[in-house]
Amino acid sequence: MTQTIDGAPELPTAPLPMQGKRGLIMGVANDRSIAWGVARAMHAAGAELAFSHQGDAFGKRLQPLAASVGSDLMMDVDVTDDASLDQAFAKLAEVWPTIDFLVHAIAFSDKSELTGRFLNTSRANFKHSLDISCYSFIDVARRAHPMMVENGGTLLTMTYQGSNRVVPSYNVMGVAKAALESATRYLANDLGPDGIRVNAISPGPMKTMAGAAIGGARRTYKHTDLNAPLRANATLDAIGGTAVYLASDAGACTTGEIIHVDGGYHVLGMPQAENL
Repeated sequence: MTQTIDGAPELPTAPLPMQGKRGLIMGVANDRSIAWGVARAMHAAGAELAFSHQGDAFGKRLQPLAASVGSDLMMDVDVTDDASLDQAFAKLAEVWPTIDFLVHAIAFSDKSELTGRFLNTSRANFKHSLDISCYSFIDVARRAHPMMVENGGTLLTMTYQGSNRVVPSYNVMGVAKAALESATRYLANDLGPDGIRVNAISPGPMKTMAGAAIGGARRTYKHTDLNAPLRANATLDAIGGTAVYLASDAGACTTGEIIHVDGGYHVLGMPQAENL
């Protein structure tokens, strides 16, 4: 233990919670993305990061963000295409034979079907929404498994309470998120013996590119802000901090969980009295 100038002992610096860990972040669209909030927090906690994006346009947006957290490891991935996924994970394995975490923040539905009645969901959009929003998590988990099986690891995905309660205009995305949450539990059971934890974070409404696609998004955001027990919506920092906990050693015994980061809104049975 070293001495300070005044003679008092200098306490050792505590290691950062993600120091020595590295992983893949999937789903950063811009600096307001939930995935970016997670990436920023994990970088601050000491993690090394790789990123995926789909197409050149998103790649150009992502590049300066990735550089700001010291990463130049980016992969163009179409999660509906097996060859694209295989190529991306092969590239990742060339650089990092093992990873400690993977963050899946990917969802999609035709914007025209995120207004009006759920009854009118088309077969084509139902399949497409479930494929991208749910099956892709299973698909990337299968590919990440060999890179985590030696030392264990963490898989994280993002959900929303429209999975188990009706939210106006959330429509087919609610069904997709319900499937994603169920997949989280089944993956947790499958991968637990290999020391791999699988969890989902459920933020409240967010002012993101994805959130803006849902009909009535502004009113939903305002309603949650006024009625949540904390009288506030989630922040990117709060979501990022939750992800750090789950992916760090502090989350060693947490798996199969849906962690709400929504100001407590999910506990309500009705709005606050002043808003009835």
